[in-house]
Amino acid sequence: MRKPNRQNLTYGIVEEIGHAVVTGAYGGDDPFPIEAELCKRYGASRTATREAVKMLTAKGLLSARPRQGTRIEPEDRWNLLDPDVLRWILERKFSLELLAEFTEMRLAIEPMAASLAARHATEDGLAQMHKAIERMRAAARGEDDPLLSDIAFHVGLLHATGNRFYAQLEGLISAALRTSIRLTNRVKGVTLADVGAHKKVLDAIVAKNPKRASEGVVMLLQEVIDLIEVARKASKPAAGTKSKRVLKLV
Repeated sequence: MRKPNRQNLTYGIVEEIGHAVVTGAYGGDDPFPIEAELCKRYGASRTATREAVKMLTAKGLLSARPRQGTRIEPEDRWNLLDPDVLRWILERKFSLELLAEFTEMRLAIEPMAASLAARHATEDGLAQMHKAIERMRAAARGEDDPLLSDIAFHVGLLHATGNRFYAQLEGLISAALRTSIRLTNRVKGVTLADVGAHKKVLDAIVAKNPKRASEGVVMLLQEVIDLIEVARKASKPAAGTKSKRVLKLV
């Protein structure tokens, strides 16, 4: 069992229970533990335990009904737009279908984000993106983390829009990119992002060219879609075996 974070016991309990629910630790007809059992298991007060259950209820994983206690909700009611839920699902099993759907959603978000950034980016917003590019270059020299520097660019793009709603997507995008980037790098056979392609997006934003900025992001995402399709074909079983479109990332 994972140990909850003692500096934030409530979130530690959320992390532990959420991961257990998503991975099926409470399966079949097993009832969800009562409050007293949860308090004993995590060494937590009733207040901390109740707050954790409320947080998991807000994420769609649990529900509490009068005289029925707390129950686990079916997967189709889970909030996939919650960064924690998405991360737990991706930790449970890597699904190419889930990643493909997420990338399709990115196509509806990030090209427009680039267009907005080209119109509204402030000096601070541009500085954040320039810093991300420098981090990506440093990663190419082995002086920074390739994954984190790539994520920093896409997060910077959201913030450069000047739109608070786009900025709120940081957690969701970051959570899924951790898996997406690992897959695409593995399929490409490299561990580094294409700095040049990312720099073209930034150059278009600096030049205040919304169309070119948007098209640059579309090209980045199209490569991801193409690589997912390559992974799908590679994961197809031989004739006569059951189809499982699940690819392990090691």
